[in-house]
Amino acid sequence: MTKLSGTILVSLMCLGAVAAAEARECKGVDFPEHAQVNGTDLALNGLGMRKATFLKVNVYVGALYVTRIAHDPQPLIDPGAPAELILHFVRNVGEGDLKNAWKEGFERVAKDQMAALGARVAMLNSWMSDIKTGQRLTFVRLPGTGIQVSVNGTVKGTITGDDFSRAFFSIWLGKEPPNPELKMGLLGGPCD
Repeated sequence: MTKLSGTILVSLMCLGAVAAAEARECKGVDFPEHAQVNGTDLALNGLGMRKATFLKVNVYVGALYVTRIAHDPQPLIDPGAPAELILHFVRNVGEGDLKNAWKEGFERVAKDQMAALGARVAMLNSWMSDIKTGQRLTFVRLPGTGIQVSVNGTVKGTITGDDFSRAFFSIWLGKEPPNPELKMGLLGGPCD
């Protein structure tokens, strides 16, 4: 091997290592280590798999981006800092199932606040449609404003209120997440 081809080979290996270090993978879905949200650099806190039913069917990979990496859920639930939650679906999910999941999630984490949150949960549900494998729901927390909702790359709008934001992030990071492995992954644990 010539000195030049050896140098090229080493350079290509280094580039491959850098590219691998800039992304993480969960169940075949890749996410970059950083995301830009309204000019703020967010770091990937973790990836988790949403499993449904007693059969533990994989539904989506969740990715949580935050301003400061944390393994404690409380600072991540607090609406004071920008954050982004991406749900990348690995199976088709019908509109009705999505709407039921939102209703159940908010009732589970904020049952005593549903009178105040109900109209905003209904707004979120009005933006839902059937989701196909490979599509994404993206939620950007804008401190002091609310949660900006995008369905497969199309911004639907922003749901206002720190109370909504806190309840929203508690669905995944609170005491009763959809499944424990999802919460553990979003907090930096393994993606199971």
